[in-house]
Amino acid sequence: MPKITFEHISEGDREKASNSYVMSVVAIVAGLPLPIVNLIATLIFFLGNRRSSPFVRWHCTQALLSQAVLFLLNTRGFWWTISILFWDEPISNEYIGYMIGIGMLNLVEFFATIVAAVQVRKGKHLRLWLFADLTDTFFKKNDE
Repeated sequence: MPKITFEHISEGDREKASNSYVMSVVAIVAGLPLPIVNLIATLIFFLGNRRSSPFVRWHCTQALLSQAVLFLLNTRGFWWTISILFWDEPISNEYIGYMIGIGMLNLVEFFATIVAAVQVRKGKHLRLWLFADLTDTFFKKNDE
């Protein structure tokens, strides 16, 4: 599948595309214990920019997809923790491993989001591993 490229990106488009990543970082800080806050904030920004330029839409889509995947993983960890706290489920090695794994994934995603925001603000088309190809697929379907 050929990669989507963009040319002649305006200052306003770079700012909007960068803000799609900044939105998820701000939401992480604001709603840390609740995994849905990040997804809702990114979804609202995505919906608000769905008629923007292809560059902005592409980066809003990539940010939304990364938050959706993270939401699913974080939700599992959140409810697992709730079940341990309130329903006397034992703390298992699987739970500890899962929490360490999603903790590391959240940390990597946090820094990748910051890097993406900075690079996109400079007008560079940054493709996040795993999410870029998925974004290309969604982007092409929406443009047909």
